Amino acid sequence: MDDVAGTTRDRQYGKCEWGDRFFSVVDTGGWVVNSDDVFEEEIRKQVEVAIEEADVILFMVDIRNGLTDLDDEVGAILRRSTTPVIVVANKMDTFDLQYGAAEFYKLGLGDPFAISAANGSGTGELLDEIVRLLPSEKQAESDEDIPRFAVVGRPNVGKSSIVNAFMGEERNIVTEIPGTTRDSVYTRYTKFGFDFFLVDTAGIRKKSKVEEDLEFYSVMRSIRAIENSDVCILMLDATRGIEGQDLNIVSVILRNQKGLVVAVNKWDLIEDRSAKVMKSYEEVIRFRLAPFTDFPIIFTSATEKQRIFKVLECAKEVYLRKTTRISTGKLNAKMLPLIEAYPPPSIKGKYIKIKYCMQLQGPSIPSFIFFANLPQYVKEPYKRFLENKIREMWNFSGTPINIFIRQK
Repeated sequence: MDDVAGTTRDRQYGKCEWGDRFFSVVDTGGWVVNSDDVFEEEIRKQVEVAIEEADVILFMVDIRNGLTDLDDEVGAILRRSTTPVIVVANKMDTFDLQYGAAEFYKLGLGDPFAISAANGSGTGELLDEIVRLLPSEKQAESDEDIPRFAVVGRPNVGKSSIVNAFMGEERNIVTEIPGTTRDSVYTRYTKFGFDFFLVDTAGIRKKSKVEEDLEFYSVMRSIRAIENSDVCILMLDATRGIEGQDLNIVSVILRNQKGLVVAVNKWDLIEDRSAKVMKSYEEVIRFRLAPFTDFPIIFTSATEKQRIFKVLECAKEVYLRKTTRISTGKLNAKMLPLIEAYPPPSIKGKYIKIKYCMQLQGPSIPSFIFFANLPQYVKEPYKRFLENKIREMWNFSGTPINIFIRQK
């Protein structure tokens, strides 16, 4: 929220519980007509989609401003809708303002509900009315076990475009202006045997470049979306290559121990798209993101819909790999001979012996524990050696791995 008009651009979804009913609430951008602003036309389309999706529509009006021409226009559209509409006169922050709500009877949409979103007065009666108008409850679905794939990257690399291409509809606003998406938009995807949440995030740019408050909130929401996701699809711009800010985004993903799929978008704009160029692109990306180099890279075009389905397949595979279990017997049979052939380097004349290893149960990413007589002397390079050997023998592409050395 901000005093600047146009803060909300995409549809924002939230969960609400009232009495014994749960329902989703959708916040849309403000409706404006005949505006020169490139966003206003797109926001209007988003509002129309939200109206089509809704079981109940809340028509928000401003009790302080009274009935405006724009309210009349929106009212005319809503009167044609078959969906139940509740007129909500907001900003009744003091009780003497409640009499102003009577003016909204002119809209012909029934009794207006005078509320104050700031202090909560009148919201109980409004929620009772919403619950009364809601259709009978369908079988509640458990969203807890559904994977979440977050589409992340710098501004203007095509994150919203690829989400729209996945969905086959103009779900998120797309313009040429960087920073169009300001909210993290969750979308349920249930096509072609998939079932997951797809999260379109705002572009993450350097702190020094973040000038307005709104963009600061957007970047925070994007980072929160990474924290709440299972797999992150990092979008790169093929015309610009990998930049410093992409490395920062990857470090946020790895720090939060999330799966990673790299999608190089706008591939249709590259003149030479031969396999040799693809290979050199891949090598540069892996070199820049080292030491974590074991992740899938897909070359896509959101506008041409090239290989976008492959991105979803890879994300699903990475999600499943995070749950891979290796039996203790198999792990020891493969790893102990390797450790014997290449033991950790001795320090101060002391030899380090690793006699046993196992995979830990419970962590969100594959985690392995190696028991040694002197764990404090096993350094980072040797842990990376162990991780690389595990990756060579088992497929953990796209998912980080934890290696712990403990006292035996």
